[in-house]
Amino acid sequence: MRTARRYLASEIYRSAAVVLMALVGLFTFFALIEDLDNVGPNFTLLNLFYLQALQLPTRLYDLLPIGLLIGAILALASLAQRNELVILRVSGVSGMKLLTMLWVITIPWVVGAFLLSEVITPAAEIKSSEATLTLLGRAGGGRLNSGYWFKEESANNSMRIINIGELQANGGVSHITLYEFSKGQELSTLSQAKSGYFGNGTLVLDDVTETRIDANAVAALANAKVPDTPTTAIVHLPSRTLSTTLTPERLIARILEPERMSIFVLLDYIGYLESNHLQTERQVVALWRKAAYPFTLLVMMTIAAPIGFMQTRRGGVGGKVFIGILLGVGFFMINQLALNVGMLTKWSPWVTALVPNLGALGLALAAMLLMENQHNVRRITRAHSFGRKPAI
Repeated sequence: MRTARRYLASEIYRSAAVVLMALVGLFTFFALIEDLDNVGPNFTLLNLFYLQALQLPTRLYDLLPIGLLIGAILALASLAQRNELVILRVSGVSGMKLLTMLWVITIPWVVGAFLLSEVITPAAEIKSSEATLTLLGRAGGGRLNSGYWFKEESANNSMRIINIGELQANGGVSHITLYEFSKGQELSTLSQAKSGYFGNGTLVLDDVTETRIDANAVAALANAKVPDTPTTAIVHLPSRTLSTTLTPERLIARILEPERMSIFVLLDYIGYLESNHLQTERQVVALWRKAAYPFTLLVMMTIAAPIGFMQTRRGGVGGKVFIGILLGVGFFMINQLALNVGMLTKWSPWVTALVPNLGALGLALAAMLLMENQHNVRRITRAHSFGRKPAI
């Protein structure tokens, strides 16, 4: 049994690796062709290759389920064509036992996908976002052209909005603009700093220029009278320290799309949004989808099993691979449709993330059981067609 599992694993791993290399290479080639128009004096071909290299982990993460599906179908269909699956079935290995072996084979892929999702992809996305801004002059990831925006509550039920022009390593930031509002949502202080950094619950600003607005400025403007004293005062400070709920991890979370964050960063960012009364629906759905991602790989392997096992005597490797591609693309479309419909209709996040997977798993298991008992089904159907009861 262990020998058979190792043999199946080697065949599936080899086929899936080849398919993934082909898919990633194909999508990278299309992306290169699409971005060739950007090549010029300020953006060289080497810069283009660098940006595309940073996109490889994200592209691999997106293509991993369908690549595993096609690779597994290709490997199983080749084994069936060589009658090796027939030998396993004759030796007493049932279809469900083979499916269990395939699930065990998928475990290393699940571990690799977890590392890709939690470590490699977020780091590559951050580098890609900043490199796109530097080389092409346009925002990437969660960055607007005006920088990164954060809202949080401060002391005495007041509010502040922080605009950060550029994020740096180790919690450093530059080109910071700080808008501080009073209880009545009136602007009280506008602070600008060239640089700063986030420490343990604090934001330290260097070379600060503060524009302080008098509390009576709104009333003076409303009365259309010239005030006796200036309504604003400009103060220069060498540094300023203020308490904040922002951390370097939350800054990183703002750069990435929710699906590109790690689970721990996403959980922390959801807590930050909830504490500041901001919307979290998109992030919660992304959290459930990330949790369901390893389960998706098992679903892909379950779909591949009945397709690879069917028509073992006649082969038809090309037809099986074509069916696998259609099913993979169809599953991706249904999964994306469930995300969009769920966001519009306010479905529960677990419904949006799990129902497509559970539906595909149920259909694949039903097909597997039908193939496992196809002789009994044929005998019952034939007996009913002649109007007599089947023999027990």
